[in-house]
Amino acid sequence: DVFSSKEMLKLKGTMGIAHVRYPTAGCTSSAEAQPFYVNSPFGLTLAHNGNLTNTEELKVQVFVDDQRHINTDSDSEVLLNVFAHELQHAGRLTLTVEDVFEAVRAVHRRCRGAYAVVVMIAGFGILGFRDPHGIRPIVYGERETEEGTTDYMIASESVALDVLDFRVIRDLQPGEAVFIEADGTLHTQQCAENTLHCPCIFEYVYFARPDSIIDNISVYKARMRMGNKLANKILREWPDHDIDVVIPIPDTSRTAASQMAHDLGVKFREGFMKNRYIGRTFIMPGQKMRKKSVKQKLNAISLEFSGKNVLLVDDSVVRGTTSEQIIQMARDAGAKKVYFASAAPPVRYPNVYGIDMPAAHELIAHGRTEDEVCAAIGADKLIYQDLNDLIEAVGKGNPSITRFDTSCFSHEYITGDIDDAYLARIEALRNDSAQENRKLVNQAGN
Repeated sequence: DVFSSKEMLKLKGTMGIAHVRYPTAGCTSSAEAQPFYVNSPFGLTLAHNGNLTNTEELKVQVFVDDQRHINTDSDSEVLLNVFAHELQHAGRLTLTVEDVFEAVRAVHRRCRGAYAVVVMIAGFGILGFRDPHGIRPIVYGERETEEGTTDYMIASESVALDVLDFRVIRDLQPGEAVFIEADGTLHTQQCAENTLHCPCIFEYVYFARPDSIIDNISVYKARMRMGNKLANKILREWPDHDIDVVIPIPDTSRTAASQMAHDLGVKFREGFMKNRYIGRTFIMPGQKMRKKSVKQKLNAISLEFSGKNVLLVDDSVVRGTTSEQIIQMARDAGAKKVYFASAAPPVRYPNVYGIDMPAAHELIAHGRTEDEVCAAIGADKLIYQDLNDLIEAVGKGNPSITRFDTSCFSHEYITGDIDDAYLARIEALRNDSAQENRKLVNQAGN
């Protein structure tokens, strides 16, 4: 959307770095757009997916001990300066590969939380590394050129490699780093002493594209199994159901909904058409904008709803704003009854590892029973995925992964450093009124 071929052709050199992350604290300031850059040492550019959980502590260290200056509120800029300081410790005019890996080891000792990172070191190479829990995804691959050389690429999802004809080599392991020198020499090294692989399960529920493979788990197959588990729950708990048709809420629930319809033995229909020029609603700043965008985003096909008992399927229910409006749209289109199924369990707690889920009190399931959520969104019946079923649906793709980050469902934060005081701080940062205030401050400053 931003860069045309004309602009891309102007880029010089054989290395590059790019980023498409939205800000996890809800800030819309362009000052926090990535990649971040510092010129000392060597010239470093960093892109980061995830969220540090000890940012405030690190800010003090970086300023007082490392004597480096932070210009924004972004944890990614803090991470960059921590890495830059540790790399400067090498004290060399010319880096070695071991210097780079030693800096990564120091980052692991100092930083907590989730971080999948790519760093470009000017004139020297490209580095990728992953936190010791492997919460956020990162993969690397290669491509043979017509000249007989090898190109390398590091990305969050395998599809980024696929579309550019790169062959996926593998995912980085928790705590591992990969470094590609400017001449194309590739090195990998484990840089963390204690690791426990706990990828974020919400990547498979919602964030990742279905054609991605993350940690050797097909996102598409995982979502099919989510649909299978949900269908089995309905058949077990509601065997005499009167569902006439299963309709997905585009796009991420389509795979699960299709499998549900198959297993339930009912029709699968596309009842909503999506305007592809509207972004994801749950991350939009402000309730008014989210409400307005739903109507712009989806349009109901009345023929598929009129006089029918409809089961709507979504990947999850976060604030509930979208769900409530879509259920009303189905009724307005002539549905007799509207049932609602979520491929994920109730989202009751904030995600602190890089997904901008709102403050706890803004989550519709927080402090409510499933029946109360059902009433709040206006459904005739609500079916949530069971957490154990979700874990089984995803984990079946790779039995070597024995634990996932399920904190937004279970309140269990795998880094072990999240308490009520921390959650209160991020709630103050993430709630709608705080985001609106920041927006007004930014506008005043501009």
